[in-house]
Amino acid sequence: MSKTEYWVHDLDPFLFQFTENFGIRYYGLAYALGFLVAIWLLYIFCKHGKVALTQEEQSLTITAIMVGVLLGGRLGYMFFYAFQDVIHRPWIILQVWKGGMASHGGFIGVVLACWWISKKIKISFLQLGDILCPLVPPGILLGRIANFINGELWGKISTVSWSVIFPQSAPLGTPLELIMPRHPSQLYAAALEGFLLLIYSQWRFWRTGVLATSGRLTGEFLAFYAVVRIFGEQFREPDAPLIMDLSRGSFYSLFLLVAGAFLIFRSRKTA
Repeated sequence: MSKTEYWVHDLDPFLFQFTENFGIRYYGLAYALGFLVAIWLLYIFCKHGKVALTQEEQSLTITAIMVGVLLGGRLGYMFFYAFQDVIHRPWIILQVWKGGMASHGGFIGVVLACWWISKKIKISFLQLGDILCPLVPPGILLGRIANFINGELWGKISTVSWSVIFPQSAPLGTPLELIMPRHPSQLYAAALEGFLLLIYSQWRFWRTGVLATSGRLTGEFLAFYAVVRIFGEQFREPDAPLIMDLSRGSFYSLFLLVAGAFLIFRSRKTA
């Protein structure tokens, strides 16, 4: 295919734009909608007797998870992907309007939030993890779609028929005909990390007895996410220096894979 036959990314990241850098962005809406879906799912879990949390405990749980995701995601990005910038200009952590969130940082934030919630409402840490894991994929799905709308986190150069030309992937001012088409890796991630993991976690939660074995669903969730993330990273252009010849996303996912495998093994021993 000639380059003129590929779709050129021209989506506006703003739903409503008030100034050059201020407005309602799809990325922010993705987070908001992801949290709303999580609130609704947790309510459904409780309504159908799968989870025994009062309304006050549900509100406390969702609020803590929101804080964990936002703070963890932001700090994770700053320290995992932009550490040198933070050392020289620590105030950039507060420049949230410029973007920058890391899913692995979000995981750490959620783990800390879960630990705090489990102490607060006196529930097993792993049981709480099993309850909350199925709430996560919708947010990932929406976030990855927002990444695509923003034209960020693009994939490696490719000539497959569904490749996309991302003008942001080339230096400003580069003629369009010189910009190489790339994998729409954000959509791959949305399908794998979001939709596929959503289907799997909801099936395990509702149709199997996985909740009877504390920590099993959490382990499966972490391992599943790590595997599909590592696979998807093969199509994504690294946006930071490699670690041991691996992209940052693949490298950090190895820790999730180990943690998930440990929890699965532990659950088998205690079943």
